[in-house]
Amino acid sequence: MPIPYDFLGKVFVAIAIVVLAGILVALLLGIYSYKKHKILLPNFILFVLYLFYGPAKTICRTFLINDIIVDEILVEVRNAVMIAKFKDTKGRRVIFLPQCMRHPSCKARCDPIKGYECKMCGLCDISRIHEAAKEHNFEVYVIPGGSFVKKIIKTQRPESCIGVACYPELTESMQGASPFMVVQGVPLIQDGCFDTRVDVEEVIRKMEECDV
Repeated sequence: MPIPYDFLGKVFVAIAIVVLAGILVALLLGIYSYKKHKILLPNFILFVLYLFYGPAKTICRTFLINDIIVDEILVEVRNAVMIAKFKDTKGRRVIFLPQCMRHPSCKARCDPIKGYECKMCGLCDISRIHEAAKEHNFEVYVIPGGSFVKKIIKTQRPESCIGVACYPELTESMQGASPFMVVQGVPLIQDGCFDTRVDVEEVIRKMEECDV
């Protein structure tokens, strides 16, 4: 029996059109939700944009849109989806900070399990976050990489976390951590390989959500 190439071709084209339409709808819903702070069909947005992450970025670039919008949508939508559970968590709460936030003159040693141990010298924003964390019952971990997050999740078993990173890393890490705990993400306002910065007040506001 001959292979119906014409029919298969039409099926593949139809599937491609449906996928493209789905990505466009998810992007439009996500952009609207992100800009208006009113989340529409969050599970649909998360499912489609995570499944077709690369194609969604390609579509953005095709229309001369900065493809970081895909990461911004995914982080903000997941924040909105999980915020209610985050406020209700009563168990261990942690904050993951990237080691690139450390001051260039930082003398902190790196523990093989818990990451960098802040000396509270005040040279960078990490000490401010540490001080606020004590007031709001959060533990702070300054991590050199994603492998440390896995170690801390395994050994400390936190119930919720606030993650600080650039948008692409938040997108990946929040997806990876969400099956194990309730997550919230705060993006860096100045990224790079060292001396990065975050809106400290936004991190503190996230902690205060749990006090309500």
